[in-house]
Amino acid sequence: MGVAGSYGIDSSDIRWAAEYGANYWVWGRGFGKVTDGIRDVIKHERDNHVVSLLGWGYFGWQVRRSVENALRKLGTDYLDVFKLGWLGRTSIYSKGIIDTLLKLKQEQKILSFGTSIHDRKRAGRLALNSEIDLFMIRYNAKHTGAEEDIFPHLSKRNPAVVSYTALAWGQLIRPLKGVVMPPWPGGEIFNGPPLSPELCYRFVLSNPHVHVVLTGPQNREQLRQNLAAVKKGPLEADEMNWVRHYGQLVKSKKRLDYVK
Repeated sequence: MGVAGSYGIDSSDIRWAAEYGANYWVWGRGFGKVTDGIRDVIKHERDNHVVSLLGWGYFGWQVRRSVENALRKLGTDYLDVFKLGWLGRTSIYSKGIIDTLLKLKQEQKILSFGTSIHDRKRAGRLALNSEIDLFMIRYNAKHTGAEEDIFPHLSKRNPAVVSYTALAWGQLIRPLKGVVMPPWPGGEIFNGPPLSPELCYRFVLSNPHVHVVLTGPQNREQLRQNLAAVKKGPLEADEMNWVRHYGQLVKSKKRLDYVK
C-alpha cells in the first residue's frame, strides 16, 4: 500500500506508517505537510523506500525543474519514480518530455518514470509500446474497465501498476437507499452493504496485475485501518464476486441516493 499525504495526515503520521512497515511514498505539489516526514524516513535505509513524485510537464525543462526541486526538498539523490500527472490534461508525452526523462534516468536522478492516466484505451496502447515503466490508473469495484483495456496488454513489457481511488471517492463505502445484496459469503462477519474500506483495498490488491494500491487517509486512525487491511491478504473468489457485484450495482445507479 502506498501512502499519499494530500488529504489530512502530516509528517508524524508518515513516521508512524514507516514504523508499521509502509515504504511507498507519493509526493508532489500540495503535499507540504508530509515533506519533513518523508525526508526523515528515507534518510536511513534509502534503498528500502520508494519515493514517487507526482509531477507534470508540457516541456522537458519543466520536468527537470520539478525533479530537481523534489530532490532538494526531500534531501535525496534520486527519486524512484517520476510520474507525469494526468497525461493528456496536465502533462503530455512528447519527444522532448521522453528525451528529458531518459536523460534524468541516465543521470540517476530518477530510476524510472510513469504516468497517471484516465484514458484507458491510450494506457493500453502505451503499455504495449512506450518507454513508460509504471502506470497509475483508476481501478476499483465500481470502475473495472482496466481489466479489459489495460491489464491484457501488460505482459509484453510488464510495467508496474499503481491503483488509486480504491473507494471510488467514497461511493463504495456510503450506504445507498434501496440496495439489496445476497448474504456475505465470507467466513468473517460483515454487515454490508456498503463495502468497508478494507474490502475495497483488498479487492484491488487481489488482482494480480496491481502492484500497489494508494491510500489517502484523512487521519491516523484511517491510515492504521487501511494498512492493516493489506495484512489480511487477498479475497476468496466468492468474496471477490460479491464485492464486484456490489460495485457494478453502484455503477448502474443514475443517481446515488445515500442514506442520511
